[in-house]
Amino acid sequence: MTERGGVNPADISLRMLEIFATMMRCATTVEAAEALKISQPAISAGLRQLETQLDLVLFDRTARRLTPTAEARALYEEIRPIFGLIRGFAVRAQDMKLGLSGRLRIISTPPLGHTVGPRALERLLAASPDISVSYDVRRLDAVLEAVQSGTVDIGIALTQERSDLVDTQVLQEAQMVALVPADSPLAARPHVAPADLAGQPLIGLEQESNLGRLVRSAFDRDGEPYAPRVEVRYCETATMLVNAGLGVTVVDPWSARLAGPGLVERPFLPPCAVRAVLFTRKGVPHTSLMDRFTAQLHACLNDPPSKDPT
Repeated sequence: MTERGGVNPADISLRMLEIFATMMRCATTVEAAEALKISQPAISAGLRQLETQLDLVLFDRTARRLTPTAEARALYEEIRPIFGLIRGFAVRAQDMKLGLSGRLRIISTPPLGHTVGPRALERLLAASPDISVSYDVRRLDAVLEAVQSGTVDIGIALTQERSDLVDTQVLQEAQMVALVPADSPLAARPHVAPADLAGQPLIGLEQESNLGRLVRSAFDRDGEPYAPRVEVRYCETATMLVNAGLGVTVVDPWSARLAGPGLVERPFLPPCAVRAVLFTRKGVPHTSLMDRFTAQLHACLNDPPSKDPT
């Protein structure tokens, strides 16, 4: 039966939707063809067939390029979850085929993925030598997409925002901190403010990143210019550069744990709150393995920080 509006869902194959979705992610039909391992004419034919069946123009064809129309972008948002579910299904089936029922798939943003995540994983593996783990570190949008699609079991991140796409559990709330050399006058202060960092070589966070915006807003509130001498994307990179003697920085307290013995950590004011959160897929119950890893995360997050050098 033809649906209202003349589109029969039975005529729209999953393969056509896969071609469309791939083209939306790729810059050219050549790139889409390589991604799907089919010919470029097959890509073009699949797109034209879908346009005919939908009676919609999905791509403007100019100067040998296909530019998605507004209709294409809206439809792409409708079908994105489908391919996430398929990827999750394929990964789970492969785990079953390989006998990996005791397998945990974890993804994290860098601040936690390079600090407490590995420590929690070390404790989990020590207590459960029979399990296997997939562990990846990506940016926040990739973490959310992987959890939503089911290609991972657990996502870990620092974020101030909640997402309606996944279940969110706040593991810990903390404040950003300043890292300064132990022999600096700043090390003797009970806290460090933006004015205290004036004239210091500041290793700053990328200003369009979540944590970069957070730090920059603190400088704005104090009426101080945020002008990093070196700008980096990740807090652990900033910590490593300060370890190398290149300046001072403001980072999350977990990345600050990577600081060497020549640095001290001081509270940064005005306060910049950060949250360590756990993401899991909506409507999917936690396995005992997920709960065991979460318990290790809690323990590692609550480990006392290293003491200041004397």
